Amino acid sequence: MPIIRSAIKKMRKDKLRTARNAKREEGMKRAIKTARHTPNPKNLTAAFSALDKAAKVNLIHVNKASRLKSRLSKLAAIK
Repeated sequence: MPIIRSAIKKMRKDKLRTARNAKREEGMKRAIKTARHTPNPKNLTAAFSALDKAAKVNLIHVNKASRLKSRLSKLAAIK
């Protein structure tokens, strides 16, 4: 356990950020999985939105979000 007051505060903030990021990441993965299984416009919009939000807060890289969006679009065009 940290003793210095600023380290205690940092640990507290890190715990909150980790929980927030885990929730965002799980929601993003769920939206992508749903869009892959049933690629309809509603699911694609939700997945694109989740990917954009994840990239905006640096949860994933911008190029990774673009790559995943491209792959989902191709999948929807095929089906």
